[in-house]
Amino acid sequence: MGNADSKLNFRKAVIQLTTKTQPVEATDDAFWDQFWADTATSVQDVFALVPAAEIRAVREESPSNLATLCYKAVEKLVQGAESGCHSEKEKQIILNCSRLLTRILPYIFEDPDWRGFFWSTVPGAGRGGSDEEDENARPLAESLLLAIADLLFCPDFAVQSHRKSTVDTAEDIHSIDSCEYIWEAGVGFAHSPQPNYNHDLNRTELLKLLLTCFSEAMYLPPSSDSSNANPWVQFFCSTENRHALPLFTSLLNIVCAYDPVGYGIPYNHLLFSDYREPLVEEAAQVLIVTLDYDTSTSSNPTVDGTTTGTAMDDVDPPGPDNLFVNYLSRIHREEDFQFILKGVARLLSNPLVQTYLPNSAKKIQFHQELLVLFWKLCDFNKKFLFFVLKSSDVLDILVPILYFLNDARADQSRVGLMHIGVFILLLLSGERNFGVRLNKPYSVRVPMDIPVFTGTHADLLIVVFHKIITSGHQRLQPLFDCLLTIIVNVSPYLKSLSMVAANKLLHLLEAFSTTWFLFSTVQNHHLIFFLLEVFNNIIQYQFDGNSNLVYAIIRKRNVFHQLANLPTDAQSIQKALQRKKKTPEPISRTNSQDGLSMEGSRPAAPAEPGTLKTSLVATPGIDKLTEKSQVSEDGTMRSLEPESSQSPSEGSPAAEASQSKRDRRRLSSASLSGQWMPTSDWVLSWKSKLPLQTIMRLLQVLVPQVEKICIDKGLTDESEILKFLQHGTLVGLLPVPHPILIRKYQANLGTAMWFRTYMWGVIYLRNVDPPIWYDTDVKLFEIQRV
Repeated sequence: MGNADSKLNFRKAVIQLTTKTQPVEATDDAFWDQFWADTATSVQDVFALVPAAEIRAVREESPSNLATLCYKAVEKLVQGAESGCHSEKEKQIILNCSRLLTRILPYIFEDPDWRGFFWSTVPGAGRGGSDEEDENARPLAESLLLAIADLLFCPDFAVQSHRKSTVDTAEDIHSIDSCEYIWEAGVGFAHSPQPNYNHDLNRTELLKLLLTCFSEAMYLPPSSDSSNANPWVQFFCSTENRHALPLFTSLLNIVCAYDPVGYGIPYNHLLFSDYREPLVEEAAQVLIVTLDYDTSTSSNPTVDGTTTGTAMDDVDPPGPDNLFVNYLSRIHREEDFQFILKGVARLLSNPLVQTYLPNSAKKIQFHQELLVLFWKLCDFNKKFLFFVLKSSDVLDILVPILYFLNDARADQSRVGLMHIGVFILLLLSGERNFGVRLNKPYSVRVPMDIPVFTGTHADLLIVVFHKIITSGHQRLQPLFDCLLTIIVNVSPYLKSLSMVAANKLLHLLEAFSTTWFLFSTVQNHHLIFFLLEVFNNIIQYQFDGNSNLVYAIIRKRNVFHQLANLPTDAQSIQKALQRKKKTPEPISRTNSQDGLSMEGSRPAAPAEPGTLKTSLVATPGIDKLTEKSQVSEDGTMRSLEPESSQSPSEGSPAAEASQSKRDRRRLSSASLSGQWMPTSDWVLSWKSKLPLQTIMRLLQVLVPQVEKICIDKGLTDESEILKFLQHGTLVGLLPVPHPILIRKYQANLGTAMWFRTYMWGVIYLRNVDPPIWYDTDVKLFEIQRV
């Protein structure tokens, strides 16, 4: 039968279904088989031939027929999994049923009355006399999920058969050990099976259906209630699924082993079509959804066991009941960590390779899924986090993230990407090793729209952050606290900043310390505290190598004097706010001496009009997002109780953050319009805590000496002054060094919800062919056009 006839017959069946007003019996196989037995339709065909309006019409007008269609399609998948689908016809039925269910499920989820349908048992639908009663009692959702899991390891359908012989001795699907059929070498599996085009396609179809099952989460509004676990994911990742371990391993290995360059030969992808990429994308999406697990309420899934011979260590405590999270948290072998890190770094760097060897490699599009996966790895497996930071390999993750941040900074449709990139850097910056690694010279010249500089990875990070703050989209303002917290966290370890980076930091201080900026919102002054903390850390702990920064501070000394003499009277405050009305520009972009951008770089572009984006929930403030730790002499950290951050000597934003709302109301009167207004008392309350002592002492000692050199030698030449500063010392002249404070990321409900909305938003927008969720009534986020 030709493809056209096949489509026609399928369409006829759909029309019959939508026009029948009477229920069709489940036993009427002649009718139901039209949907899957005699057709060969692609998933795109199914989406075209089953219009949304018709699915909704059947749902409203003949619900029993929609219920029977779902039930019969699941039954076919269960039968295929039971029999091992040996014939071509059986394989086609499996694919047809999974495509049909992928099409229909979102319309079941969007209607609250239908949501329980898959979790009910179908009454009177005996599966043939031979079945035991208890089998019949499984909810439809469970039968469907177990069938998908079985089919994903079905020999000759989704995996290579290990038997060489004919069909009659084919493996019994129930006796095979699916751990021997893991899809790709990597974690816990050494053998790389021969790639097989059909198996990859079949896996991709089944994973698409699985992802659609999990997508019920998109139809529930965001809630802070963490008990709101996804029942589909919960069941699939439980001990009920006997394939949980091999499937988790298969998904992880398929993603981390993928090499889009085409086996190391440049331009190879132009010769061969890459059928693996759709599978890798689907695997990455399924993986991050199964790992959507809120750790802030559960016991910590990190297990610190001794190394055993297996890929996962079998040490109590057992960890979370979500087996995927459990397995992820228990990976511990160095070679497994190396495999994962190399794979993620290779894939994240792919768009960068594009820029200096255009078209040499196939450009991948799933970097957002990879960033979520990397986040989950670091968050759930502390040993992996330490491994990443143990060598300079972490820089292979850092550089692509900085590239994405810089590239997306002006594009409001990529605000979510900006957040995940910054969150990862915040998490890494809580560990001392990250700051130490940043001292490695930066030599890779990825074309980026930033000033040219010679220096370290720390310079790169500061220059990119400066660019985001001064020329990013205004929606990024909530991230400023995070960006500066990252710089504070690494600052005690930075051995030598370049002149370019030093100037950027002082430009930020200048921009943030204008009176109208400080007085215009209740939290803007926190940014000054962060920057002063950066300068203090470097002066106290890394003075010797940082003559560029010291020189920049001396040159911009008036900024520090203005801060020390900040006016606090009501009249000056009013005058500053009037000035704001004239200059609405958030941060001056002038006098930041940008110089030339790197060769071959393109400016960061705003979103094309009409670009779709999904809304995100707000992220928690930096005081909720992080927890303060003090670094002791020997480098160990101890967590500080929130109370201790009250002491003014710390002079930090957290000191105010912990101040009660009552105080804040007392210190700043609300105007009639209900808008916040700054008062003298309010300005005084934080001005008195500005940590300026160290810098003032430095200026007091060094400025006269520098001026003397200039007069004596008639100098206007920087290099002589820098030479003097390089050999200068402030030993014994500075105040006693303050303890180093690190603000470490801590998991909380707000971020768990943010990750859920971001992840599903990415998955929604990325699945356009076929458009699985488009134009359905999703509730987790809004779809907006730029």
